[in-house]
Amino acid sequence: MLQKDHLFEWRTVYSNVTLGLEIQKKLTKEHLSNVDSMLETYGLSSFKDARPSQLSGGMRQRAALIRTLALEPDLLLLDEPFSALDYQTRLSVCDDISAIIKKEEKTAILVTHDLSEAISMADHVLVLSRRPGRVQKIVPISFDMEDRTPMRSRNAPKFKEYFNLIWKELNTSG
Repeated sequence: MLQKDHLFEWRTVYSNVTLGLEIQKKLTKEHLSNVDSMLETYGLSSFKDARPSQLSGGMRQRAALIRTLALEPDLLLLDEPFSALDYQTRLSVCDDISAIIKKEEKTAILVTHDLSEAISMADHVLVLSRRPGRVQKIVPISFDMEDRTPMRSRNAPKFKEYFNLIWKELNTSG
């Protein structure tokens, strides 16, 4: 899942989310049923015949994630998936995407330059060095709370400690 959702305007939401299945010749009844279920679960079923331009930025990102999940990957790679969104939408969509990843029981690697986003979503933050990029430090992230969400994590007392630790690490990277 990339910074831009790459939904095609000439295709409906439904034909966009089934595109990967179409390309891989996996348009089976089982896969399409799974897509229908995800569209329903993630609030897009009533928009399946809409065009991408008729969706909000957050809805477009959910559609892009459903397209990815339809292929049943073992690992999700998220490259700055919220960077094209305004700040308020970004916070909301971050919670949505995090909930979807948990519900679908997927492992995800999130690449971001937003330190708060990394801390709020991750179980581990990998701090990379300057070029050539290498893993400089791995910071395990753990918040003692039930039903952790990115938004709730941002309000946790330990959030600031993690932020300061990683900020210091970033400023001493070699």
